[in-house]
Amino acid sequence: MFKKLNILDEKDSHLRKISKDAKLPLSKEYKKLINQIIDELTYSQIEEYAEKYDLRPGMGLAFPQLGINERIIVIVYEYDDGKFENYVVVNPKIVSYSDEMIAAEAGEGCLSVNREVEGHVKRHARVTVEGYDVDGNKIKVRAREDLSIAFQHEIDHLEGILFFDRIDKKKPFYTEQEIRLI
Repeated sequence: MFKKLNILDEKDSHLRKISKDAKLPLSKEYKKLINQIIDELTYSQIEEYAEKYDLRPGMGLAFPQLGINERIIVIVYEYDDGKFENYVVVNPKIVSYSDEMIAAEAGEGCLSVNREVEGHVKRHARVTVEGYDVDGNKIKVRAREDLSIAFQHEIDHLEGILFFDRIDKKKPFYTEQEIRLI
């Protein structure tokens, strides 16, 4: 039985707090919640399920978006049509990143921001993220392009940062000559 998550709106103060490290290994409740997040993110990216369950498309969710200020992120990445890879990183840290900057051409969205926000968010084209899996094993993920954007976006949530905080108010849009748009 599918039950929608209660995702907090941008006005909720939980989203502006800096999250604390999660204790490892994760509890059964947290593991169950992570599986629920994976289901919802997957369904949200499949049109028929998105319509059936009234889901906005999303590929990532951080625990603060559920009112839990702990450092856990979940990303469900569609790497091929209908094929998904799940990333669950506990206490993630970006340990290296490329000098090359990119931006999502259409702009970024967020399941906690229920409105259109115009502008490009400058992100690193490649990042390496270290952290732990749900059982406390050390993991390392190298992400590029849109997956790199997703990791940076979700890790920002752990610092109380929303994507629109990173849009330059004086110059919200970039040209292809200024930054690579993907």
